[in-house]
Amino acid sequence: MRLWHQDLIQQLPRQQLLGQHREIAALRGNGWGRKHATVNYVFANSPYKLFQFHCIVLREMEKRGYHPDQKWYDPLYRGQHCPAYKQLNPVALTIPIYPEHDQRYKHVCLTNLQNKGIFLNLP
Repeated sequence: MRLWHQDLIQQLPRQQLLGQHREIAALRGNGWGRKHATVNYVFANSPYKLFQFHCIVLREMEKRGYHPDQKWYDPLYRGQHCPAYKQLNPVALTIPIYPEHDQRYKHVCLTNLQNKGIFLNLP
């Protein structure tokens, strides 16, 4: 389980983009707070930040012609099998959304993709 660096979302191949959506949906739902070494930093922040990150993925999916469930655009929504938040205070959007998504993390993500045979053309 991993969140790709947000600068890479627009160039992710189909499989990685759709996988990212599934992983975020799991994290927003019953997976929230479940320890996993590569995403523990997510739990140190408000779930609203994960919602913000998910919106980047959802918009990219729509740009490519996919039709994600519009319920995911509700920050309180946590999936079909998890009760919605009753309240979730909005958090200011930061760039990057997660400070952990620095240049070093971007390099780690690119290396991970290259090990899968995926080479992105970055500006």
